[in-house]
Amino acid sequence: MDRNTLTGMLLIAAIMLGWSYFMKPNEAELKQYQHQTDSIKNAKAGIKTAPVTANKTVKFADSAALQEQFITLENEKVKITLSTKGGRVYSTELKGQKTWNGKPIILFNGDENRFGLKLPLTTKNVNTTDELFQPIGSSFSVAGKDSNSVTMRLAFSATQYVDYVYSLKGDSYLLNFGVKMAGMNQLLNPSAKTLNLEWKSDLIQQEKDKKNEQTYTTVFYQKENGDVDYLSESKDKEEKLEEPIKWISFKQHFFSTVLIAQNKFQTGTLSTVTDLTKSNLKNLSADLVVPIQSKPDEQLNFTFYFGPNHFTTLKNVGYDLQSQIKLGWGPLGWINRWAVIPLFNFLDNFNLNYGIIILILTVVLKLVLLPITYSSYLSQAKMRALKPEMDAIKAKVGEEDQTKLQQEYLKLYKQAGVNPLAGCIPLLLQMPILLAFFRFFPASFELRQQPFLWMNDLSTYDSVINFGVNIPFLGNHLSLMCVLMTISTLIYTWMNNRISGVTGQMKYIGYIMPVVFLGALNSFPAGLNFYYFCANIITFLQQFIIRKFVNDDAIHAKIQENKKRPGASQKSKWQMRLEEMTKQQQAAQQRKK
Repeated sequence: MDRNTLTGMLLIAAIMLGWSYFMKPNEAELKQYQHQTDSIKNAKAGIKTAPVTANKTVKFADSAALQEQFITLENEKVKITLSTKGGRVYSTELKGQKTWNGKPIILFNGDENRFGLKLPLTTKNVNTTDELFQPIGSSFSVAGKDSNSVTMRLAFSATQYVDYVYSLKGDSYLLNFGVKMAGMNQLLNPSAKTLNLEWKSDLIQQEKDKKNEQTYTTVFYQKENGDVDYLSESKDKEEKLEEPIKWISFKQHFFSTVLIAQNKFQTGTLSTVTDLTKSNLKNLSADLVVPIQSKPDEQLNFTFYFGPNHFTTLKNVGYDLQSQIKLGWGPLGWINRWAVIPLFNFLDNFNLNYGIIILILTVVLKLVLLPITYSSYLSQAKMRALKPEMDAIKAKVGEEDQTKLQQEYLKLYKQAGVNPLAGCIPLLLQMPILLAFFRFFPASFELRQQPFLWMNDLSTYDSVINFGVNIPFLGNHLSLMCVLMTISTLIYTWMNNRISGVTGQMKYIGYIMPVVFLGALNSFPAGLNFYYFCANIITFLQQFIIRKFVNDDAIHAKIQENKKRPGASQKSKWQMRLEEMTKQQQAAQQRKK
């Protein structure tokens, strides 16, 4: 071997040794290679493995540890269970709340829900709902002002992953939900400027009356301009949103799950479906479009609300969530928001039974309306005093010519100084308040499962008799409080007929409505029927007292005195128009002859 050959072989050996040393894989690369090898073996064996992550705190154990796991987050109000399958909220239990049959209130019902992001990768589309996440952190419980968090990670490589970060504070119905995407801009389709968030939920029955609860169950949402809207409660509906929204709520009668975007949802498709073959209430779904910026470190922030549809609680959360509680349109809503609810909350501070609170509320309302009630009674007394003269006019004119008869009546009203509509106006003024209560009691969370007398729950009907089958007009039960309310209304109608002096068919028409109410209100909350019952009883007492201060003879004498005053016999413009109409009708009849 000559000198040049030896030198060449030594150089080649030195290069190979140097290559081996400098190109040796590091520890992370060795783990990645081992993971790939294990993945191939497990794939052949049908075992699903988790991706490798660079986070030192996560230990990847054997395949048994890669099965679905659950982590519990808990405070004074909620117990939230997270699943590594989809990294999502698996179920949420509201503490201190029970269903009508004593079971825990569960808002997210395990496998009956789907929640996750659809990731449009360059190679394929990934739905996080179907993927196994790795937990970073463990179960915890917080109280007071304390807070804690846990992360669910879906890793595609050591530097490319999606984190779901859940943070919970003590004494709160809110769960902060952050989505962190690290290095995912390299994997996502370059043209992707949005992500789709899929949320579907089969809502379970919480209340006694399933049919009634279904009428309050739907999807609510807030538009970017602040308006709150919702899908139809009475029929299946699908709606495509053409403008951004701030939050979306899967609302039941007394509880809601709300997802609030710290930025916005760009657009979305919402739907409600009622499947009568299932025990669930409704299937609600939302396919929401979330804008992204395709940055190396993308951060999306959301907040969940799991809690009751309690007006003050929702209002304190913000975002106008209390608009989910339907208190009535226009003046009805104003009355409930600015008068009924503040008064109800004030009385609630005294820790009284809610039946007593309803009674006090009714008394206060009747005292406020007392001047109107007095005015109405006084008008009826004046009409009673005129009744003999009106009967004489009817006998003289006859009932065939109604126009002439009304003309003579108006002349009598003007001479006597009586306004026949004075008795109707007070009733019309009371109607908005009565209708406001009609909307308030069914929506009042405070009455839920609150007993009074024989009524176990003021928020639903009291079924003193259960028929076992549906009976036309009544349903499958009979509410005792509704029966009492109907009886008291019939008595009130009888007394009102005596006071007003109504005769003929009108005397009996008034008895029809209370019977209709028996069927209409039989399935309404016992609290509402109790309010109407109390209102009737208090009205009886008011009329009894008012009669002590109203002298019919004095009213009659005053009317006769009014008829003597100057100008009493002059015709009003309305009378003159009525006379002109009468003449035209008579002329038309003559031409026909």
